[in-house]
Amino acid sequence: MSSSAFTPPPADLTRPTLTGSFGMAAGTHWLAAASAQSVLERGGNAFDAAVAGAFVLHVVEPHLNGPGGDLMGIVAPAGADPVVVDGQGPAPAGATIAHLRAEGLDDVPGSGALAAAVPAAVEALLRLLEDHGTWELGDVLAPAVHYLEDGHPAGAQLCRTIATMRDHFADHWPDSAALWLVDGRVPEPGDVVRNPAYAAILRALVAAGTAATADLDAGTDEEARVARIRAARAEWRSGRVGQALVAGAGRPHRHSSGTDHAGVLALADLAADHVRLAEPLTLDFRGTTVHKAGFSSQGPVLLQCLAILDRLPDEQLDPSTALGAHTVLEVLKLALADRDAYYGSGADPAVLAHLLTPAYAAERAALVGETASLEHRPGVVPGATPFAPPLRTPADVVVTGPRGPGQPGPAPVGVGEPTVARHGTTRGDTCHLDVVDAAGNLVALTPSGGWLQSSPTIPELGFCLGTRLQMTWLDESSPSALRPGARPRTTLSPTVLSRDGRPFAALGTPGGDQQDQWQLLYLLRLLVGGWSPQAAIDAPAFHTTAAVSSFWPRTWEPGGVVAEARLGEAVLSELRERGHVLTVAGDWTLGRISTVGRDPATGWLFGAANPRGAQGYAAGR
Repeated sequence: MSSSAFTPPPADLTRPTLTGSFGMAAGTHWLAAASAQSVLERGGNAFDAAVAGAFVLHVVEPHLNGPGGDLMGIVAPAGADPVVVDGQGPAPAGATIAHLRAEGLDDVPGSGALAAAVPAAVEALLRLLEDHGTWELGDVLAPAVHYLEDGHPAGAQLCRTIATMRDHFADHWPDSAALWLVDGRVPEPGDVVRNPAYAAILRALVAAGTAATADLDAGTDEEARVARIRAARAEWRSGRVGQALVAGAGRPHRHSSGTDHAGVLALADLAADHVRLAEPLTLDFRGTTVHKAGFSSQGPVLLQCLAILDRLPDEQLDPSTALGAHTVLEVLKLALADRDAYYGSGADPAVLAHLLTPAYAAERAALVGETASLEHRPGVVPGATPFAPPLRTPADVVVTGPRGPGQPGPAPVGVGEPTVARHGTTRGDTCHLDVVDAAGNLVALTPSGGWLQSSPTIPELGFCLGTRLQMTWLDESSPSALRPGARPRTTLSPTVLSRDGRPFAALGTPGGDQQDQWQLLYLLRLLVGGWSPQAAIDAPAFHTTAAVSSFWPRTWEPGGVVAEARLGEAVLSELRERGHVLTVAGDWTLGRISTVGRDPATGWLFGAANPRGAQGYAAGR
């Protein structure tokens, strides 16, 4: 039910919210959504479809994610509770504060193999297929192999990203230049892009599974299917892939620091199963239960914000008004300050639990004033000392690297999300994919890391390692300190919604530190305003930059706000009057949310996707 205090939804939308009864897929690239939908059409379930679509995302959005990166997912099998599928790998054993200090570094670099966590995205997808899928691995991988071998049209954003890296590739990462440049030239939008090396790796995974069950005389078909997937996972960890990952990481190469280093990834780091299944954290908000990954992600930021906003009147919750936008920004800053101070694998569980208590939410709500706070304000948790991250503004940091087209200031080589955070343009980011089937199985996947701009391409593999360790600190007092074997606190943050114990929607977005910020705007318009999913996605977006960036070089901007111009001059002017330091981005630049769901009362399905960038789509019937 909508609130009378809320702005009504617009009459004109970029596209309708799709409805149907068979299946829905939505995501950040149409080829991934279409591939997932094609699996549903041929009898696969939502898990088969999501894994197929996620591997396609590796192919068609290599500047946004890759097999050398990470993944966070939330799945809700029909009739069961949601489960977090954590594909965020840990720091290698050799990734110590002492080692990086000895290399002359004060921070974990934003690009280069020293920033690489153990890659776990592929293992997470294979685990999802093993536990909940029904298809053979070769059939699930077939769409990705097709686009790798036969090619796919390069998108404009992919070409822009390669353009920003061209000189760096040519000067420092020749293997990346060999893969992504065409005779030294940046590909043009529409040029056909192929990656036969990665296709060969996927075929090798399938072959490893086939060989493992060639002499299997007993067992059911399902047991044989699972055995083949497990053999593929073993090949990934310690076979041809694992050996190439370690060799590639160990070659000295240029990092974002401007200095050359070798990575520390070893075969022993890859040997264990790094996929973790966990119960999500939840919060009830306006009759809906919101399910998020735990404090090794930034997912609880969304829960903290909703808990605080639930104590305020509806007129302060409308992101389309100046009062609502101001209130949301102030609440986001409070929750993100807590993230910076308390979240991480080294945190005390009792401290983290306190952050989600009603009493703590009330204390934080009382701090929302009439004007913009210019302070970093983590809360007071009994018995805990908040970590105080360095508060460096962009002006305090000198970075090297080429400028991206149309981007002001120097662009750090290899990083992605900070660009959209500061200026509303994108060099790199993350992906997202949602799938629901007629039975009500729900999947929300956010793959990321291993961007083509992360570190040098490993020619034997056709992809590179990720850089998630840049989200750790070289300071033992931080709960997010770099620690061997510990998972870095990731920004990846999918969401599942349920009512009366029945999951009904999956959603998420790329965007780094903005992921839960943009999802908060969506949920307020959906759950309080009563807007349709597509209307809530289309609506003008904004976010704060007054939080310590999770990405190198880890800066913050006191009072900083980036907002789409469509928010309106009256709202933007009042935000300035309230003290917000505003950067106005283009009309359609912020937010890339997609969602699917199933009405538990009627069984009807829905899907919606982001129109920004003309790349994200929903498909279904």
